[in-house]
Amino acid sequence: MVTTDWQSDLRARGYRLTPQRQLVLEAVDKLEHSTPDDILAEVRKTAGGVNISTVYRTLELLEELGLVSHAHLGHGAPTYHLADRHHHMHLVCRDCTEVIEAELSVADPFTAALRERFGFDTDMRHFAIFGRCEKCRNRAAQEDEAAP
Repeated sequence: MVTTDWQSDLRARGYRLTPQRQLVLEAVDKLEHSTPDDILAEVRKTAGGVNISTVYRTLELLEELGLVSHAHLGHGAPTYHLADRHHHMHLVCRDCTEVIEAELSVADPFTAALRERFGFDTDMRHFAIFGRCEKCRNRAAQEDEAAP
């Protein structure tokens, strides 16, 4: 379901909420962390004639307008989600590929150190930290204990 916020946000910038834009926004909203291919598959459930180039162009415009944002969660295409929900960074498990959303404040000491030492302001919203989630870490520890 489209929100009037999307309509007013687009209108304020001189754009209309076309059916394709609405479908892409709804797909991004529903899927949360989704690649353009995931978004296309969702959009095609309603509009079979939409192609991947339309999805990419729409995502690019919506990102320029500040309605969606992307992050790189590994190799391959970026993942997209609504910009107003993108106040977190991503912790990506290399084993099970789970994505954990961590509040940006968790990284405050790190970003403060980068600012102090290098004069660098960090945009952690596009940042993914790779490692191993607690479940996979525990499973690996149990496997290590069971190994001869």
